[in-house]
Amino acid sequence: MTSSDKPENASETAPAEHTGVAAQDWATASADPQYRAAVVDLLGALAYGELAAFERLAEDAKLAPTLEDKAELAKMASAEFHHFERLRDRLAEIGEEPTQAMEPFVAAYDGFHKQTAPSDWLEGLVKAYVGDSIASDFYREVAARLDSDSRGLVLAVLDDTGHGGFAVEKVRAAIDADPRVGGRLALWARRLMGEALSQSQRVVADRDALSTMLVGGVADGFDLAEVGKMFSRITEAHTKRMAALGLAA
Repeated sequence: MTSSDKPENASETAPAEHTGVAAQDWATASADPQYRAAVVDLLGALAYGELAAFERLAEDAKLAPTLEDKAELAKMASAEFHHFERLRDRLAEIGEEPTQAMEPFVAAYDGFHKQTAPSDWLEGLVKAYVGDSIASDFYREVAARLDSDSRGLVLAVLDDTGHGGFAVEKVRAAIDADPRVGGRLALWARRLMGEALSQSQRVVADRDALSTMLVGGVADGFDLAEVGKMFSRITEAHTKRMAALGLAA
């Protein structure tokens, strides 16, 4: 899943000192069956997200105006597939069937991508940089409350694939060439934010174990005040990305 450059544009999610489940390793934390189910859901959601990102970047490459741009997107698609492989292998390592773990999230991800299909090259770049990054910020927030092994894996697969700097360069150049492009892309980015937040909420709401973990039933979940702070951090990061692109939030 493509994410923005860090640390400038990322929300600060990790606590200064890990406590509770976040201070445990997988072997200890997974003794709780509800926690195990929640992490399997999370890894399944991320795995399908990475696979979908790979497919989308490969499609976006067809819209690229130059061979150099096509090659750059192909490299990013390859990085997304490598992330998928790491998640798939981890699921198998802990005794879970990767396909079964991913299946519950196919409809939500496919629905999001159907609702936000870019009409051109620039919209595809903005989607990868802004839209996907909102979901990545959300998953980083969740990762801060996971056991050390799961947290390390999740943060690793959310690392930027290089799309951030590439998208900023191309979008800014397009706006410099035709300032009218900026207004259209700003509206597109606002739509992406709404759709991405809704998609993240659907992913969680549809899975009891995952939603229970987030609200504190297992692990170190969020209380209502923390939920508000979390979305404030995500919104702030989105505003910074928009500014980097030269777009109004």
